[in-house]
Amino acid sequence: MTHDITLTVNGTEHELRVEPRTLLIHALRDEMGYTGPNVGCESSMCGACTVHMDGNAVKSCTVLAVQADGAEVTTVEGLADADGTLHPIQNAFREEHGLQCGYCTPGMMMTSLHLLAENPDPSEEEIREALEGNLCRCTGYQNIVRAVENAAETMRAEGRELATDGGGD
Repeated sequence: MTHDITLTVNGTEHELRVEPRTLLIHALRDEMGYTGPNVGCESSMCGACTVHMDGNAVKSCTVLAVQADGAEVTTVEGLADADGTLHPIQNAFREEHGLQCGYCTPGMMMTSLHLLAENPDPSEEEIREALEGNLCRCTGYQNIVRAVENAAETMRAEGRELATDGGGD
């Protein structure tokens, strides 16, 4: 038995047919081709699959696609402006060397943006606490924390009200 669902991903509406057990991460990657969110642990431990759903950061390996029916989803692909200009969080991760292999980076960015939407001027401790549910086995986190601080400063200077106001794909 399958279900017809509609998802708006990065501003584009998608209609798809999924099995009831299909996870949102698999619908995004396998059915719609959004490969930014990564499949890591499939048990909500690593955060590599983090996306925004209706404005909240969620680990898409814990959400069934049918639960997301009608939702607006933003993936890391939807952060850059339409002309390709990087979102401040993307640029900050690049500038601060907040990535190595890049596997965890999309989830780190999406989690960080959720933090910045709620707290545009977080302390280092608040950043580290917000990122607790995202694992990185390469960096040691210091450059990631600096990237979030850099992005927060840039976003405040630009007057960005919403952390995920990129142009979409």
